[in-house]
Amino acid sequence: MSINVYIPRDTSALAMGADDVVKALKFQTKLFHLPENKELNIIRNGSRGLFYLEPLIEVETKQGRIAYGPVTVDDVSSLLEHGILQGKTEHPLCLGLTKNIPYLAKQQRLTFARAGIINPLCIEDYLAHDGFKGLNKALTLSSQQLVDEIKNSGLRGRGGAAFPTGIKWQTVLDEKSCVKDNAKQPQKYIVCNADEGDSGTFADRLLMEADPFSLIEGMIIAGLAVGATQGFIYLRSEYPQAKIILKQAIQLAYKKHYLGQNILQSGKQFELELRLGAGAYICGEETSLLESLEGKRGLVRAKPPLPAIEGLFGKPTVVNNVISLATVPIILAKGADYYQYFGMGRSRGTLPFQLAGNIKQGGLVELAFGTSLADLVNDFGGGSYSGKPIKAIQVGGPLGAYLPQSQWHTELDYEAFANIEAVLGHGGIVVFDDSVNMAQQARFAMEFCSIESCGKCTPCRIGSVRGVETIDKIINDDNSQQNLELLTDLCDTMVDGSLCAMGGMTPFPVRSVIKHFNDDLMPTAQQQGEEI
Repeated sequence: MSINVYIPRDTSALAMGADDVVKALKFQTKLFHLPENKELNIIRNGSRGLFYLEPLIEVETKQGRIAYGPVTVDDVSSLLEHGILQGKTEHPLCLGLTKNIPYLAKQQRLTFARAGIINPLCIEDYLAHDGFKGLNKALTLSSQQLVDEIKNSGLRGRGGAAFPTGIKWQTVLDEKSCVKDNAKQPQKYIVCNADEGDSGTFADRLLMEADPFSLIEGMIIAGLAVGATQGFIYLRSEYPQAKIILKQAIQLAYKKHYLGQNILQSGKQFELELRLGAGAYICGEETSLLESLEGKRGLVRAKPPLPAIEGLFGKPTVVNNVISLATVPIILAKGADYYQYFGMGRSRGTLPFQLAGNIKQGGLVELAFGTSLADLVNDFGGGSYSGKPIKAIQVGGPLGAYLPQSQWHTELDYEAFANIEAVLGHGGIVVFDDSVNMAQQARFAMEFCSIESCGKCTPCRIGSVRGVETIDKIINDDNSQQNLELLTDLCDTMVDGSLCAMGGMTPFPVRSVIKHFNDDLMPTAQQQGEEI
């Protein structure tokens, strides 16, 4: 019999030395006598998302998995001496049963229910944890029934725009204008946007590395729903580990007939290819992504037409984020009503929030919409890593607003955030303590846009450059008040005139600094005001 030991092969775990821990464990186990008729079986699972504890080692016992972490190479010998392979709990790094770790136990995991539990490249393991149940049900339903199920669930795009997924699918399903010559069905595509580029975000990567079959299953179901037989995963080039895992997962899915011309002997077809991104932030915008996928420079397309009508190679295309597609299987398996039970208002289900920046306990937290930002950062994050007071929290990536303490009570909900001129986006949360200079953060927003802009529209291409220059003048007390007015007008122009969200949302963080952190932006003016 085997002693099953789980050590993640997730990128974050690898960065913290997981591979070295595996080597040390294999080598040093030879120096210790294993229980009779036992052998060591190391399983490279995905991460649970508790990054502050990586590398996390879990040992399977009759009571469940016992966790130890964060483990370094130097800890391995003492762990073995204290009986880690027998699941003993006397070692200082022992965290008890993994499922009882508060950070994990307080979550509501739906999309990430299997993350860190299964072997990401074992279909049998996936099946044992309710995998492909959604697909099996989908094969019994009509395309319209599938679309209706997604509509009824209330699922909205998790990439940031929060557009209702079912409506997008309905548009593609209804599109009949691209029938090939002598073909019965129009050519349509499913494109997964896995070009996760927002600062502080890693949910897409974690899922692809921990549970890749959920994404594959979701894409197959999407194809069945809209009549598409070809899918593409557009993967961020900076995710080499996700690339390795996805390629192997796709090959296994073909081998087991979940992909190909006759899915599970149903007569239905779906082909899937993995493509690497071009290393540009702008390719996270869906039309720029499609241009890149076609082999062109990643430039934003004017809308209309929408990609749902004229997308990849001019054909109707569903473009969805990784989390959106990976959530589809649980909706089909458990029903729209089950998913609707979670969340608030128009924000149904859950969102994987990603805690990063100056945070004590960084990682992924999947919760139903409705908790507050303060509860998330304090209860899960444990406050700032430095121990200093938190000054600002940026939510929604580099184009999201910086929120002051007075707004941390806001419920994590798309509409609630829109009401305070902020965005929830992809769920990335970056924390800053009171040592941060918010004027420099405002400058960074404009500088980031000037670097990453595709350059197609003037407000974004030129406005961001002028924004950096204007903020520099304000910081250097060069006609600060006049330049502040100019910066405000410039932000209005970028919001109203930019072709896409790159230029249209860059003013969000800048405006938030002007409104809530003006003391950092114009300290001299503030001092003069106090003297008066």
